[in-house]
Amino acid sequence: MALRILSRAARRLGLSPQCLHSAGIGAVAAPEALVRSGLRPESMPKHVAMVMDGNRRWAQERGLTTAEGHEAGRRALEQIIALSRAWGVRAITAFAFSQENFARPKANLQAEVEFVMGMCERVLLENMDEYARNGIRVHVIGDPSRRPASLQKAVREAEEVTRNGSRLHLMLALCYSGRWEIVQACRELTREVQGEVLKPEDIDESLLAGKLETSMAVGEFSSVDLFIRTSGELRLSNFLLWQCAYSELYFTDTLWPDFGEAEYLKALRSFQTRERRFGQRKTKGE
Repeated sequence: MALRILSRAARRLGLSPQCLHSAGIGAVAAPEALVRSGLRPESMPKHVAMVMDGNRRWAQERGLTTAEGHEAGRRALEQIIALSRAWGVRAITAFAFSQENFARPKANLQAEVEFVMGMCERVLLENMDEYARNGIRVHVIGDPSRRPASLQKAVREAEEVTRNGSRLHLMLALCYSGRWEIVQACRELTREVQGEVLKPEDIDESLLAGKLETSMAVGEFSSVDLFIRTSGELRLSNFLLWQCAYSELYFTDTLWPDFGEAEYLKALRSFQTRERRFGQRKTKGE
């Protein structure tokens, strides 16, 4: 599935599908391909984070089941993965399931959790070899204690099989919470202080950031450049709170299953119009 989507993306960019294998996806991000898409190679975000909202609403509007909505959302994500690689994005983080989701009404909660976890397991097992061939490295972040044992086994296997990928880092946030991640980092620093590895006065932002799961997974690309949320919701929802400190935010009314190439281009073009100041004021005369 992922390979077919990658090939279609290459054809839309005017590239031969064979280049996906012969030159690697890094070569697909040629300047001429990006220019044809109206994007500037030097201004591409390195890390894009996505809150994939709207699967359920999309299904309801079409008289479909929630499961069918999630399946449509999965297909949309596969396309975004392909396009991200083709356009030179180095890391994407997709919010697959939050810890707050466990607080939803219990009537349908168990069935939904089982379906989403099962789908994530299937995606990892079915795609990991293809990801490895095409230079995608998979990371799964979040609380592993809240995932089924079979899913955890699939996570470990996918991370191992794809460990040499360097074209694109794909992070799935599963049973994830931004506050939880920061607390875990603080606990690790506390243990190092207790073990006399660190002194309290040694702790600074860079040390704490280095203990976050994203930093351990993708290193230099851990800070989010572009945050995308679909379905018209205008909030962060406890997602990558530390990493989004200086992110550019992009919100769209489009439901996630409908978020395809055209919508992704809109988000990236919007990003390229922004003036990123990272907390600094405009210089005089601007």
